[in-house]
Amino acid sequence: MPIRYLIVDDEALGRANLRLALQQYSDWVLEAECDSTAAARALLAGRDIDVIFLDIQMPAESGLVLARDMSRQQEPPLIVFVTAYSVHAVDAFDVHALDYLLKPLDDARLAQAVERSAAMLRHRQRGAYGAALRDYVDADKAQRIERISVRSVGHIEQIRISDIHWIESAGNYVELHLAARSLLHRMTLNQLEALLAPEEFLRVHRSTIVRRDQIASLISGGDGTWRLKLRGGGEVPVSERYIGVLKSAMG
Repeated sequence: MPIRYLIVDDEALGRANLRLALQQYSDWVLEAECDSTAAARALLAGRDIDVIFLDIQMPAESGLVLARDMSRQQEPPLIVFVTAYSVHAVDAFDVHALDYLLKPLDDARLAQAVERSAAMLRHRQRGAYGAALRDYVDADKAQRIERISVRSVGHIEQIRISDIHWIESAGNYVELHLAARSLLHRMTLNQLEALLAPEEFLRVHRSTIVRRDQIASLISGGDGTWRLKLRGGGEVPVSERYIGVLKSAMG
């Protein structure tokens, strides 16, 4: 089935660049282009759109306002946010498994967003996406994040922060260790650490963060190395840099 999409951007050049870049995807059908969120609302009232490419910075009203309105729907259109923000300013998109494009457009990044959106639609994930979108637009009302939306191929799963026992770095990913399973999430350990409550999580190694209530006992390797035993089972390494902080946390 064709994927019907909408471009919302106040700049004519931005709309044209995106339209031309998407022409290579034969099953993607452009329904319309809008130069404002007001025009987009009028169009969305009468058409069923699968994907919206939504510019964030627009003069009359931010694209985030429209995203907030869309998030109240049970199964909203998928939104690919388009922004000129730096990579460091879009960490929230990664936390909530939302797609975004940085200006100027990168063909590889666009292809990734197109494939991810198509997979979500194939697996009928608009409801799960709606929950992730609501978490994102409501994030500024919360003092801390309560959930992470983890994306696998065509699916989004919401993981409660309170269910995470410890977190391990895996390059550009983090591995979230729960009681009975682990999941990979595309975000660096440093990015995620900045969003976690320090009274709940503690860094014990350059590649490891643990939940404080999982700290059980400290084990010396006898050669200057240390390992931390967790209440939920298993052990994680502790580096010399963090041993003092960990001992203080253990009282």
